[in-house]
Amino acid sequence: MIQDLSPQLLWKNFANLNAVPRPSKKEEKVIKFIQEYGKSLGLETITDKTGNVLIKKPATEGMGERKRLILQSHLDMVHQKNNETNFDFDKEGIKMYVDGDWVKAEGTTLGSDNGIGVAAIMALLESTDIPHPELEALFTIDEETGMTGAFGLEAGFLSGDILLNLDTEDDDELTIGCAGGINVSVDGKYEQINNPYSNSFKITIKGLSGGHSGMDIHKGLGNANKLMNRFLFELSKKVKFALNEIQGGGLRNAIPRESNAIVSIESKDIDALKDFTAEMGSIIKAEYKETDPEAIVEINEVENASKAAHSSFTDRLLAAVYAVPVGIYRMSPSIAGMVQTSNNLAQVSLSNGEWNCLCLCRSSVDSEKLDEANAIQSAFAGMDAKVQLDGDYPGWEPRPQSDIVDLMANLYREMFEGEPNVNACHAGLECGIIGSHYPKLDMVSFGPNIRGAHSPDEKVQISSVQKFWKFLLETIKRTPLK
Repeated sequence: MIQDLSPQLLWKNFANLNAVPRPSKKEEKVIKFIQEYGKSLGLETITDKTGNVLIKKPATEGMGERKRLILQSHLDMVHQKNNETNFDFDKEGIKMYVDGDWVKAEGTTLGSDNGIGVAAIMALLESTDIPHPELEALFTIDEETGMTGAFGLEAGFLSGDILLNLDTEDDDELTIGCAGGINVSVDGKYEQINNPYSNSFKITIKGLSGGHSGMDIHKGLGNANKLMNRFLFELSKKVKFALNEIQGGGLRNAIPRESNAIVSIESKDIDALKDFTAEMGSIIKAEYKETDPEAIVEINEVENASKAAHSSFTDRLLAAVYAVPVGIYRMSPSIAGMVQTSNNLAQVSLSNGEWNCLCLCRSSVDSEKLDEANAIQSAFAGMDAKVQLDGDYPGWEPRPQSDIVDLMANLYREMFEGEPNVNACHAGLECGIIGSHYPKLDMVSFGPNIRGAHSPDEKVQISSVQKFWKFLLETIKRTPLK
């Protein structure tokens, strides 16, 4: 069914791509796949030492006087699944289906981020009847967990004049700038004690909407790690408990949807714990009924845990995590409605004498990004922990008057009789890094409607892909002259 959709060449390549496992940091199979694809077309195919693949296609007749065009998308995808879904991302291809005007996956991320962009580029490379200038198809790796492909680009690898990044998620948007980011990792150890209580319970917060920690951060979605910390913090006021374990969230660029904690209590406090769980469940459902209507707080008795954290450590940890800023840190004072700086508390983990917290700070203002990172460091100042800042990447400064921005904005008005949303987004796009290597490049990022990226609810709109494809072809046809 997927390969029968229009445009067929694009959907055929998307289906073939999604048959190849392609997790970030493990792109060997998809690199080989795209290398063999380029060579099968008889096109020059180059791979740099980082693993980025470049496929070059000469201009069609009459298009040689136009500027050389770089089409860019990333090969890797976020691997997330529902707890009840049995799926091996390292071995299986994504299982897709059509639901009305949308393509979805069965209990996993779909890979439309950025697989639709990759498939569109593949379709252009394969086509024999689409007019285009000289093309450089750049397929980068590891965009989702560090952008190491973009960072690894070397001077001279690209020779184009204009770069079209096919990696946005609203088909009326022309993105001409983006936020930079920095990882904040907090790691520590704690002394384990023998569990002083004889009854252990697993607390689960799940059913949250999740989403992209940049593009969806303005929506006020529930963060499972913050909600679990709130639960435990408030519980400490009600009953004495020992904290045995926390496992919440995972990927830095995904708003955490689930968190689990194991606590132990005295027998006399079991009813109080159950009552409090029901109370907090009602509070969370009421507070997040618009953004996370499926949110659930559950409690289940488990085998009694043998070890626990000391109560004094637990109190300090819960206070520190409570102080970590989450969500919007500051809105842009110059661009209405744009988030300027934010943080995602992506992971909180505690077990076997070790604990950590992982955050991703984003901002289009580098100094403010570091200010928020300092705020997170300060929250853990009394925890005797190692705080590391890494993965720092630059933002992308908008050039609203560039030739390609002007061309595409006017072309959108002409083709769709509407006004495009020319903006700078709050996600970490590779354009910022690529632009730091090639500062003279004119760049625009655009794409079809994708919803729920980085979550098992991810879907891509069929009619929007058709709109995006027509817009891409007409943009290529009208590429400015040299």
